[in-house]
Amino acid sequence: MIKTKYFFWLILMFSLILTACGSKKYTVKSDTKASKAADAMANLKSKQLYKFIIDWTGVKYRFGGLDKNGIDCSGFAFLLEKEIYGVTLPRISRDQAKAVNKKSIGNLKEGDLVFFSFGGNNVDHVGVYLNNGFFVHASTNRGVIVDDLNLPAYQRVLVKSGSVN
Repeated sequence: MIKTKYFFWLILMFSLILTACGSKKYTVKSDTKASKAADAMANLKSKQLYKFIIDWTGVKYRFGGLDKNGIDCSGFAFLLEKEIYGVTLPRISRDQAKAVNKKSIGNLKEGDLVFFSFGGNNVDHVGVYLNNGFFVHASTNRGVIVDDLNLPAYQRVLVKSGSVN
């Protein structure tokens, strides 16, 4: 009888320990900027584009740069379009803007370009559209990064968007 009682308590304790360990759920908030950027990357149609972005993410910004020691925005767009889509763009962002066929933001597709004017009337920044309002670019402060095009800071200075073909 004592053995049965002891065995019962042992099973009960063991069950409680197992259920306690298995009941914790790990969740990611799906409304964070990072999770939305991750979703944009996960939804890319081109796996080559995905690999290219992952390979360049975090490379620091360097004006005139064109390699992993540092790259500027137009250099990043230049290399991405050439390697992924076989399109040769001009090297400077304002010249790249002249080379694209204008499209509205709502009609952008993966690989299209978005242009900004942070310092006046001329185009001085470029990024590559991904999907769901996200784009990749070489940020002067954060290097190559996936960012949210819907942020007011970008919406205020967005001047053109379009495709190269």
